[in-house]
Amino acid sequence: MNLLMVNDEVITVETMKAEIEWETYGITKVFTAYDVEQAKECISRNAVDLILCDIEMPGENGLALLEWIRSRSMDIECIFLTCHASFQYAQKAIGLGCQDYILIPAKYEEIGNAVQKVVNRIREKRESVKIQEYGNQVIREKVESAVEGCEKTCPKEVVADTVKFILNHLGASDLSVNKIAETLHFHPAYLNRIFKKEKGTVISQYIIGERMRLAARLLETNRMSSHAVSEAVGYSSYPSFNMTFRKYYGCAPAQYSEQQKRKT
Repeated sequence: MNLLMVNDEVITVETMKAEIEWETYGITKVFTAYDVEQAKECISRNAVDLILCDIEMPGENGLALLEWIRSRSMDIECIFLTCHASFQYAQKAIGLGCQDYILIPAKYEEIGNAVQKVVNRIREKRESVKIQEYGNQVIREKVESAVEGCEKTCPKEVVADTVKFILNHLGASDLSVNKIAETLHFHPAYLNRIFKKEKGTVISQYIIGERMRLAARLLETNRMSSHAVSEAVGYSSYPSFNMTFRKYYGCAPAQYSEQQKRKT
């Protein structure tokens, strides 16, 4: 993670840069800027993950810098340092998505711990995005596999469209036969009948099976909690997900994840 310190007090910045053991708190590189313009230039030229920024500075202040960052949709988190416990400042900082607000003078350990918390949140957020992308890729592969080679007769096309819709909406808690039938403009009974003829199972059971297989794939990564996986595959009720998963795999989701971890 790369950190940018922004403060008009040069000695304070250089001292903090030299004396705080940044690597201990998850920071590999530290940039410095002594006003908002220098900070903008640094951000434009370098990959910055987190800014540790004074609020009150000559010219534009730290809040203006964070507004500039947000207006450009940059994925940069912020911790503000200030010597004034102003409710107005705090309210605006929170509104801009500031991760922390530290009153100075503060101990280096306090600053470092605040940085570590934000670093951890950034890592968790990025890991969650990766997991979501992984899940979407799994679904895309299933869609392609289901559609590929499908004969162009009417019932087969309808079933292929049904499978495609299911795989694209596994994470929707309201996914149902009626919803699919309404979207594809068929009567639910007819859709279920031709689906069972082609797939050997009714649509509701097919949905459950695909959700359980996707849940297992996500749990095998050991990067998501069981509750997070439950929501990702369309279960608003964790007990319901837990019970269904046990029926399919003979153990609770957390146990399954642990078993996969021991295999690696």
